Amino acid sequence: MSRCETPIDSPGLPRSAEGEPVFAEPWQAQAFAMTVRLHEQGVFTWAEWAEALSREVHRPGRAADGGDYFDCWVAALSMLLSERGVASEGEQAALSDRWARAAEATPHGKPILLENAPA
Repeated sequence: MSRCETPIDSPGLPRSAEGEPVFAEPWQAQAFAMTVRLHEQGVFTWAEWAEALSREVHRPGRAADGGDYFDCWVAALSMLLSERGVASEGEQAALSDRWARAAEATPHGKPILLENAPA
């Protein structure tokens, strides 16, 4: 059985000197928060999450220094969402593309809003 019982127990999660999770970019904290919330809503158990993340972290070609840890995190989350029927890979890709178009259409310094994505 995995020792990973809660999000804070995730092996490889970057931490401060005090042991708190740290994030290099806001999207990493958002991915973490989405994962915790989906777990709380019963979309997956923490053991299922730990297994999915472990598969991604140990995939051939991953960064030996763990620099792509949150890329692994997002890939594991994406896979679980697809497996659970929450959002298919196609739906996720379409939404990601829409966010990218919204970002490109947003003036510097303004909030990125999904409704700003050109059709």
